[in-house]
Amino acid sequence: MRQSMRGLAAATVLAAAGVALSASSHREAPGITKTPKLDGTDFYMFRSYEPGRDAYVTLLANYIPLQDAYGGPNFFMLDPDAVYEIHVDNDGDAREDLTFQFQFRNTSRNIAVPVGDKMMPVPLINVGPIGPGAGDTAALNVTETYTVSLLRGPGRGGAREAITNVADGSAIFKKPVDRIGDKSIANNQGSVYGQYADQHIYTVAIPGCGLPARVFAGQRREGFVVNLAEAFDLINTNPLGPETGEPNVLADKNVTTLALEVPISCLVAGEPVIGAWTTASSGKALGNGASACPAGQPSARKPAPTFVAELVRR
Repeated sequence: MRQSMRGLAAATVLAAAGVALSASSHREAPGITKTPKLDGTDFYMFRSYEPGRDAYVTLLANYIPLQDAYGGPNFFMLDPDAVYEIHVDNDGDAREDLTFQFQFRNTSRNIAVPVGDKMMPVPLINVGPIGPGAGDTAALNVTETYTVSLLRGPGRGGAREAITNVADGSAIFKKPVDRIGDKSIANNQGSVYGQYADQHIYTVAIPGCGLPARVFAGQRREGFVVNLAEAFDLINTNPLGPETGEPNVLADKNVTTLALEVPISCLVAGEPVIGAWTTASSGKALGNGASACPAGQPSARKPAPTFVAELVRR
């Protein structure tokens, strides 16, 4: 099996006193430059802080760094021949007990426009405005959808169960198109893209979980802060200078976020501590839903750092 793997994680500790976070850098491994759609940037895990959501944990896996709004015409669709996974270890043995597996599909509608006396397909993602509603996609030429499955046990040997939309029972979710520009989103207003993207947050049912969860996959503003140019120019910066003395060069960049908000009760197994990490794997056999990898080829290795979350206040 052809397989390319990338594991990313951030040390995350949650307790009643607060949250401490640190994270990995971007594009730091030479090998991942060969498979940029599998390039994970950061992984975050924290107790949800929205009012009434403290019984949930939010898991965020970010992929494809340094996305610019002018990154057309293909923009930043995920790899349909890959699986993107969030793994959870809930018994402290450094092996996944739960795996949330995302798989994506890109569908071209081959929209054609009249050119002289012929109808010519348009090789662009859209031919007119999109949104603001999630269903306002008549001018969208390429749609991106995904499924999310839950696998229990280590590796990919366990049964795969579909996570479904509570609203209609569907196992297929729409990913919002990347922010092409304000003209491509209805009303030509920058604020409309947020409204459009937010309508792709789904309330979902997880098999074996008695409470609903939420899922989102799509482009988000980069939340990481680092002065990349100075850092890679022999640390050409002033570490003793003011905190805001240099611009954050990632402030206008985007990433693609795979987000899950899962009830704590559906993640823990006796102990109130879990570990989590994310991987992406490529290969035709993976993309079409094949089961386990050959013997001796583990589906996901846990990165060296240990990251835990204290999920139950004491």
